[in-house]
Amino acid sequence: MAVMAATDEIVFHQLLGWHHFYDRSTTGVGLLSDGLLHTAELLALVAGFFLSADLRRRGVLAGAQQRAGFFLGLGLFQLFDGVVDHKVLRVHQIRYGVDVTPYDWAWNVSGLVLLIVGCALTVRAARRDGTRRPTA
Repeated sequence: MAVMAATDEIVFHQLLGWHHFYDRSTTGVGLLSDGLLHTAELLALVAGFFLSADLRRRGVLAGAQQRAGFFLGLGLFQLFDGVVDHKVLRVHQIRYGVDVTPYDWAWNVSGLVLLIVGCALTVRAARRDGTRRPTA
């Protein structure tokens, strides 16, 4: 989730300047909210890295599981942001001054595709792990 949050924050907030994390106040509050989002996402990235490294060190996380979790996190963040932040809470829109319908569709469908890929990889990893385990 932190990787997609970082991508969103860097691309849409900083490079394109389409929105801030919280756009229902002044520009200063919007910039502050972007900074807080960036801080949270960096902390989550570091924590995720260490948790993942620990699981791999203990031998309880395979690469296939890690890839599945990566795509699940990407899709979950994208859909949460698109549905909850954009539509339910209305803290910001993807872009202002244009019809947001195609942007909303692209945002949410891409999140759904990432989530489906993550689910497919999860099933594939579980099947692969199931075939490796000896039967009793």
